Amino acid sequence: MDCRFSDLRRKEVISAVDGVRIGYIDDLIMEKNSAKVVAFVIYGRYFFFGIFRKREDYIIPWEKIKLIGEDIIIISCQTPKPQKKPKKRLFYREN
Repeated sequence: MDCRFSDLRRKEVISAVDGVRIGYIDDLIMEKNSAKVVAFVIYGRYFFFGIFRKREDYIIPWEKIKLIGEDIIIISCQTPKPQKKPKKRLFYREN
């Protein structure tokens, strides 16, 4: 099966371990000498229209890819959970 990068960009990546939709392929990492695909890259999305910060990028090694189908790509690794930062208090009350 031949597949172009433009075809891969239209496929959604889903984790088979926890069923989370990760996103769409944004970039590839390839070896220079052999031109083999080493990993897929999914760029982190911005919070609140890009004003605050960006989530981390997902780099999915080729060994973790289970299936490349017509519409989706299934991977066999768990997605990292976003960590909630503690809220900053503006005013401190003493009892």
